[in-house]
Amino acid sequence: MLKYMEIAEQIKQTIIENDLAQGTKLPKVSELIQEYQVSKSTIVKALNVLERNGIVYQIQGSGIFVRRNTRVGYVNIIQNKGFTESLDQFEITTKVLLLEKILPTEEIYTHLNCSPDEKVYHVKRLRYINEQVLCVEESYYNCAVVPYLNEEIATKSIFNYLKTALKLNVSFSDKYLHVIKLSETDSQILGLAKDDPALLTEELFYLSSGIPFNFSRTTYHYEHSQFFLQTNNLSV
Repeated sequence: MLKYMEIAEQIKQTIIENDLAQGTKLPKVSELIQEYQVSKSTIVKALNVLERNGIVYQIQGSGIFVRRNTRVGYVNIIQNKGFTESLDQFEITTKVLLLEKILPTEEIYTHLNCSPDEKVYHVKRLRYINEQVLCVEESYYNCAVVPYLNEEIATKSIFNYLKTALKLNVSFSDKYLHVIKLSETDSQILGLAKDDPALLTEELFYLSSGIPFNFSRTTYHYEHSQFFLQTNNLSV
């Protein structure tokens, strides 16, 4: 991971671990340079990453301030590392419905930029928030990048496993949103009626090298999910 990304992650963890409130003023750039023993450009890049991700905001001449979602229970619709951080005040649990190695369909190997004979992990999980069904998630992982998954890993945070065990740097994603009517299969899984409305997100995740490695579809329970997004650099 690049140094400025490491610094950004450390600042973010400091904010989370200390539960810093919206508007809390952070140390000055000069103080951050001293604390992390890096150059000014590294700190500036780290702060820019945090600002783009809605973690801080900067006011010229005044300083750097914490930016937090002020409503609880909302999923960050643009976050690309799962929704556990958005819902950290709730109990998030997972039931693994399916975990297998398969040969990809044309759609999947096209998304993952792999060959038809390269196997992928197919994982289907039911996610709960405070014991209520939140969503059903179906994911495909390129085995060339993610060589091993098991049910224990899938029951927890797969992205945390990718980061800590496999040392992968998940850098960015493309996300597509659809409002759909539930199929018979998904309605039964979610405990809803066929043709009930749902938000479906499709997301393709990339490493910092630009390699796509995971394609996921997540269908949300319309009664148990709510969403927010943050915008930056608005101009009149």
